[in-house]
Amino acid sequence: MNKISILNTHIHNLSMQETLAIVDNTISKGGQLHHVVVNAGKIVALQSDLQLRQSVNESDLINADGQAVVWASKILGKPLKERVAGIDLMVNLVELAHNKKYKVFFFGAKEEVVQAVVNNYSEAYSPDIIAGYRNGYFKKEEEQDIAREIANSGANMLFVAINSPTKENFLFTNRALLKNVNFIMGVGGSFDVVSGKVKRAPKWMQKSGLEWFYRFSQEPQRMWKRYLVGNSKFIGLVINEKRKSKY
Repeated sequence: MNKISILNTHIHNLSMQETLAIVDNTISKGGQLHHVVVNAGKIVALQSDLQLRQSVNESDLINADGQAVVWASKILGKPLKERVAGIDLMVNLVELAHNKKYKVFFFGAKEEVVQAVVNNYSEAYSPDIIAGYRNGYFKKEEEQDIAREIANSGANMLFVAINSPTKENFLFTNRALLKNVNFIMGVGGSFDVVSGKVKRAPKWMQKSGLEWFYRFSQEPQRMWKRYLVGNSKFIGLVINEKRKSKY
């Protein structure tokens, strides 16, 4: 797979359809794929968080979740094909699971949220795609037991809706225990959207790179630091990297 490296981050240069094909092929052959997405905030965080950097860069498949990352790749002379948003990939993969009779485990968010996700997908497709589910609240010493529960569920796909860097580190640390699950992926706040708890930005805002602003406008007190401070730091990283490339 074609891969670029920018700002201490590896990213595979794949379209959505190419990513879906790789996942489907891996599952059909009984392999395992550890997937992760990166956005501006995560790239900023892994500059100083070396455990997160390892968890991301040693994954099998890394997509650019944020439009800002795609823009940065072009500015730095290593253009990515397109944004592969984590929530869009998850939605497409759940449909794939239905079509190919794969089973899915949903792990994360509050109990009522993950239950709503399972109910919505069971109604939209079939309860048969559900291997199991669990909320995202647990103690560190429970991690391995949770990983074993998921591994023994018969799931082909695992979606983990927990904040960074917890979800990335959980998947990386427990990847051996999860070897029976063909595809493992962190999906951040995607369960909130699928459950209907949070509204997603209109398509035009997604395409123009303003989805972060829509999310910020919904919860400004909680999101201001993540987006305003994080995005400013990301812009600074890109500018510095561009300057270095001139010398």
